[in-house]
Amino acid sequence: MTKILTQTSKPKLKKPNKFQVLLLNDDYTTMEFVINVLVHFFSKSEEAAQAIMFKIHIEGEGICGIFSHDIAQTKVTQVIEFARKNEQPLMCVLRELEI
Repeated sequence: MTKILTQTSKPKLKKPNKFQVLLLNDDYTTMEFVINVLVHFFSKSEEAAQAIMFKIHIEGEGICGIFSHDIAQTKVTQVIEFARKNEQPLMCVLRELEI
């Protein structure tokens, strides 16, 4: 009788891609509103929110957080809906991180 050896292997799982959520500068959204968004939607402290807000103001964009695609897309949608309800033109986008 012949023995057959079997070997089970674990499938190699690819880590999911990560995405940056960014706020973009514009000439109309108030600094206070941007800080409010960062505190409310991204759980930033007042100090961290102010630092990010100034980065957005000076450099044109600022990173709010890094998330999986689904969470990043949800954050973008929530921020844009909140901004429109408050008559602010604030833009929020996501950008895939290159690994």
